[in-house]
Amino acid sequence: MGAEKPIRVMLVDDHAVVRSGLGAFLYVFDDLDLVAEAKDGKEALEICEKEKPDVILMDLVMPVMDGAAATKAIRQKWPEIQVVALTSFKEDDLVQAALQAGAIGYLLKNVSADELAIAIRAAYDGKPTLAPEAAQALIHAAVKPGKPDYGLTHREEEVLALMTEGMSNVDIAEKLYVSRSTVKFHVSSILSKLGVTSRTEAVAMALQQKLLKK
Repeated sequence: MGAEKPIRVMLVDDHAVVRSGLGAFLYVFDDLDLVAEAKDGKEALEICEKEKPDVILMDLVMPVMDGAAATKAIRQKWPEIQVVALTSFKEDDLVQAALQAGAIGYLLKNVSADELAIAIRAAYDGKPTLAPEAAQALIHAAVKPGKPDYGLTHREEEVLALMTEGMSNVDIAEKLYVSRSTVKFHVSSILSKLGVTSRTEAVAMALQQKLLKK
């Protein structure tokens, strides 16, 4: 099975021992041809210019240029090149960053040689492959509600934060070195934007919906 001619694969990882191990994996399969290696995203871009691989196995956490940035740049310049993120990390934000950058797959480095080969062939055919942990991360992201945006200005957020600490307008005015009338104006604006009628409601909403940065 596989392509009529070998799929041209490039490895991008800042650890030589990892590249060596992955290379040994690939040599087992007749339909996969390791054509290039790079130690960071910047070098990967330079090599892509010359080699034009079919599929790239891309580490994410690297110096100089990380995997997500490199993936985005490569996909923008050579959309025909498919990128599979191959990393030790399964954090939700890394998964999202890689896929948003254009990676077609996300695998952890504990995959078997067969699983890796299947993912490379799938990527070559334009089909995604996700490690179970990566799929779980996407589910978390989908069900996690985002912080509501009520259009509060930075100063209004400061005032609201002080309100949640139980400060009066007088206290807030002294803390922020502004007049009481200015604080009163900000409080009025906050109540209006949040759609509430009292300071107590505003504070309750701020705490319940986690409107303030910690």
